Amino acid sequence: MESGQRVLLVEDERNIRDVVGAYLEKEGFWVTAVGDGAAALEQANRKRFDLIVLDLNLPKVRGEEVCRRIRDVSDVPIIMLTAKGSEEERISGLEIGADDYLVKPFSPRELVARVRALMRRAHAESDPQRDRMQYGELTVDLRGHRVYLADKELDLTASEYKLLVTLARYPGRVYPRMELVEKVLGYDFEGYERAIDSHVKNLRAKLDDDPRTPRFIHTVTGVGYRFEPAETSEGTPRL
Repeated sequence: MESGQRVLLVEDERNIRDVVGAYLEKEGFWVTAVGDGAAALEQANRKRFDLIVLDLNLPKVRGEEVCRRIRDVSDVPIIMLTAKGSEEERISGLEIGADDYLVKPFSPRELVARVRALMRRAHAESDPQRDRMQYGELTVDLRGHRVYLADKELDLTASEYKLLVTLARYPGRVYPRMELVEKVLGYDFEGYERAIDSHVKNLRAKLDDDPRTPRFIHTVTGVGYRFEPAETSEGTPRL
């Protein structure tokens, strides 16, 4: 990860702000930390940031409104922090423009991993089309339409291949089920959005990817899926 990328950290709890800021700075990010929504909007209007970590429960201006206003003028990646894990709140956050979310309490190392993943996604979107994607033992040959796991070619269906490419092209991005249905099965597919679950199940089996301890495809409860090579967060405090 190239150092010097700018992160706006918006969190009203001082201890969380200090710990998360320290972890991000240790990874080489330039961090601007503020404690309320009004200050967040002021900073976002004054400076260019590569990513925003945004708490929902903020004084002065709520996190949802901050996210909406930023989304009106920018596509900067946003990770939303929430004290609640309800399905409705997660879906609402993604619908108003957040790219990912974390439910408190969370590991600061996991947050850093999410930041890295979204940074990779943003970088990939600005790069020319790649011929190959490599994630550890997993190789996706885009030109040859082949997938290898530990140098062994996998026998994927057309839908499984398209699903994997869609997810893996932008690591860290959360894809709602209906969006995957449209991208993988087509806009004219008339089945229920949960139909994508069977394709994910079959793809996981071929990737030897246990959903309880995923290496590649993570379930986002109540929403859909994201591709993120596993990174451990053991031994770190939770905020």
